[in-house]
Amino acid sequence: MRYAVIMAGGAGKRLWPHSRQCKPKQLLKLLGGKSLMEIAVERLEGLFEPEQIYIVTNAEYADLVAEALPNLPRENIVGEPEGRDTLNAIALGAELLAGKDENGTMAVFTADHIIRPKECFTGAVQLAMDTAEANPDALLTFGVRPTWPHTGLGYIECGEKTGQDVFQVASFQEKPDHTTARKYVESGGYFWNSGMFVWTLPAIRGAVAKYAPDSAKKLAPIHEASAQGKDITGLLAKVYPTLEKISIDFAVMEKADKVMMVALNCEWIDLGSWPSLEEVLDLDQQGNAIVAENHVIMDSFRNVIVSSDDHMLAVLGVDDCIIVHSADATLVCKKTDNQRLKELVAAVEKTYGKKYL
Repeated sequence: MRYAVIMAGGAGKRLWPHSRQCKPKQLLKLLGGKSLMEIAVERLEGLFEPEQIYIVTNAEYADLVAEALPNLPRENIVGEPEGRDTLNAIALGAELLAGKDENGTMAVFTADHIIRPKECFTGAVQLAMDTAEANPDALLTFGVRPTWPHTGLGYIECGEKTGQDVFQVASFQEKPDHTTARKYVESGGYFWNSGMFVWTLPAIRGAVAKYAPDSAKKLAPIHEASAQGKDITGLLAKVYPTLEKISIDFAVMEKADKVMMVALNCEWIDLGSWPSLEEVLDLDQQGNAIVAENHVIMDSFRNVIVSSDDHMLAVLGVDDCIIVHSADATLVCKKTDNQRLKELVAAVEKTYGKKYL
């Protein structure tokens, strides 16, 4: 059988002050009254039934995620005691699924992407699952054809083309500088690394055992517990703090012998920061991206303006800024300083402790 695992553990400090420890970015209703988590699950309709969809999230968010996704079985929403990066989230998901179906196919997605049109995404996932099942020893990833020299993403170098939109992977490249990123884009042989994957359960479990044996060994009891329908909360609380914090790319994908890529030929937006709203919202005549019930904007251009309630936002003579209101905190900064938001949140924590986090 085929299964989907959505990774949804990040708090999203670059979307502060809306994103907090008690309400992560994937649950913020910024797009048409829907959260990124809801959109991620809706995107899987037609590919997976609700009982085939699993969510791996932070234990603090598990109940909130369950409340937001009432159609998913509660036992399919798994809480990590603490974040240990994507290797362990994926390995945990693989052991859970293997306890039910050792020879199943596993697709891994994230909860902070906008991908459209849906039909393009559906076709790419279907192709990837078919390819994984035809190559049961391969690990598949999705590559997004770059539209500009993005320096905040990793890149995939394509090797031999083995089918329509299917390639062997020659190498993975880390986040490049601008000059290198431009060369990648101009060459036509590099894709953005989407952080989404497909593989058979034997392939990924074998790869984790080979390249990350400590995680494989420590998470192995999850397999038996899942097979017996046991609660794994206590087991995770004991094991998780001892796991190495490392990404699936560093731990496995860059080392694996047989890695393939399916080209995702549609719009793909990583909604990880306030300026990214400009890519997914309809802008007003002054180029502002606005998510606010009550607002008056005068002589202000290319801003991101957000409010979580009916608080009036009146903006006059301000350009290229981020203005975000929440019940207890307001953010105002230049869009060019967006990447420093984590610094600002750290300063808030240093001054006020956890009160505004």
